[in-house]
Amino acid sequence: MAPQLRLNAVAFVSPQNHPILIRTFEQPRQDELKYHYIAHTSLDVIDERIQAATASKSTDCYLGLLYVEDVAVYGYMTPLKVKIIIALELSDSIVRDADVVAIFKALHTAYRRSVANPFLRLNVPTENVTDHSILVSAGNSRWQAFRKRVDEIGRASYGFVPSPLFLVTSKIQ
Repeated sequence: MAPQLRLNAVAFVSPQNHPILIRTFEQPRQDELKYHYIAHTSLDVIDERIQAATASKSTDCYLGLLYVEDVAVYGYMTPLKVKIIIALELSDSIVRDADVVAIFKALHTAYRRSVANPFLRLNVPTENVTDHSILVSAGNSRWQAFRKRVDEIGRASYGFVPSPLFLVTSKIQ
């Protein structure tokens, strides 16, 4: 039987290392500051992995297990340099990379579809925008659908073992 992945938090970080969105799924949500800290400390490890990948000319977006504290922290970097960080609850079972990659691909798809929405009009000029945190403000009501998709992916990790087909096709429209 495959292990059940329990997603505690997810963070989207811009190429300039500004947080775009940090969501926690633990109940009660009392440790939100802890996950902000985890996201920011993960950036150093991600930078090291990126330098190593650049030296070896690797094109893989999945950065693997970054470190283990009281949660297992995994990293992923999109081709546009947006970093996605997830914190999984520690368990005694083995976590397969394929399951973690499926979560990252679902989160990446949710972000990509939200940013690429041609009907979303923002109050900021989009020409020459290099900082995606300007475009995706966590408190902005226009991005409610993106936050909802991230929450659905987080809830899916609590109910059953996610399969790549479910995560990619689950109400991401």
